[in-house]
Amino acid sequence: MVLKFTISTNEKQSFTNLDQYLDKALIDSGVREGIMVVYCPHTTAAITINENADPDVKTDLKRGLDETFPNKADYVHMEGNSDGHMKSTVVGASETLIISDGQLIMGTWQSVYFCEFDGPRTRTVHVKIKEG
Repeated sequence: MVLKFTISTNEKQSFTNLDQYLDKALIDSGVREGIMVVYCPHTTAAITINENADPDVKTDLKRGLDETFPNKADYVHMEGNSDGHMKSTVVGASETLIISDGQLIMGTWQSVYFCEFDGPRTRTVHVKIKEG
């Protein structure tokens, strides 16, 4: 079974913490041992795991991605969001997490984030939980 939920973003580029959605999905599944795959079916958005303690990390990630992938006027993609496509490609469309004893194995400071690179938009995130 694949669960899905909707994220509404309010900025051109943002990072939305998904922990509450993933915790609910895990509880609802009843799975105690297995894996969870979190997948984003959008070409200008992504999924990542990063620090959840200091909000400056998200600020620095945004700044670093913008400096690495600026939106150049000479890109030929007609929608004008080539930078979002590049950021999405580098960050990636999914993350796989280990479930042990009914909990996601995460580092002390880690959280899972939905990364918006072409907002504001309404997006969908899919979650697949496999027992085993």
